[in-house]
Amino acid sequence: MGYARRAGRLRATPLEAFSHPSYVLVRPLFSGYRVHRIRMMAALRREGPQTRRAHLQVTGFEVNDDRRVGEGGHLRLRRMRMRLLLADGSRTAEGTWDYVERPVGLDAVVVALFRRRSGRVEVLLRHGVRIPVQFGRPQRPESLLFPELVAGIVETGEDLSSRAAAEAMEEAGLRIEPSSVEILGPAVYPTPGMCAELFHFVCCEVAADARAYAVAGDGSPFEEGARVEWAPLEDALARCGRGEIQDMKTEVGLRRLAEKLR
Repeated sequence: MGYARRAGRLRATPLEAFSHPSYVLVRPLFSGYRVHRIRMMAALRREGPQTRRAHLQVTGFEVNDDRRVGEGGHLRLRRMRMRLLLADGSRTAEGTWDYVERPVGLDAVVVALFRRRSGRVEVLLRHGVRIPVQFGRPQRPESLLFPELVAGIVETGEDLSSRAAAEAMEEAGLRIEPSSVEILGPAVYPTPGMCAELFHFVCCEVAADARAYAVAGDGSPFEEGARVEWAPLEDALARCGRGEIQDMKTEVGLRRLAEKLR
């Protein structure tokens, strides 16, 4: 409601009666009101029900269809049709959401292996083939090998530290004890709109003179031709800043390691 003065007295007037509600001043009775409050109220009255629903809280989901439409490989596509349930009891229009599942194991562990040498901290980077990077974009990258931290899938029911130790041997040829693996902060969703996968960041210090075994890989042909590199931590972070290392999990892992060692 607004207020208008006539014949020495106040009478209540619906807000819609004012042609320009953003300029209505309610004095002297309500001199503490602000003009922007009146503007907001008038705008809400002019909005239709679809716009007003945008301000409501989502309270749940109404799933109308849930199916797997792509099976047989390492990944599968899940397609869901649903409506969002809103706080006023209404439902949104129906929408479709496609996302990826990985049957063998949903999450991955990212391992920052480091050593101290000549007064500097060095980190291990693995350079390997990443097929989506080569074929998934209009222009291919300059290099055939993609630099990143050691990482691998955590299979269902598998211990995180044991998987980290296994990946260190498979991808870097370094033998570490699961008990020496340390957590580097909370797990994060790298692509929450496309997959429910979590990245678990860990680190492990190895001796400067640790024996390096032959890199066996996991049996995949795409593991062949990979190489490993020890790089100073500050240099690796600088390469991230220059776009020479374009892997998100690697940059997050390096930054978390630098923060831990600070």
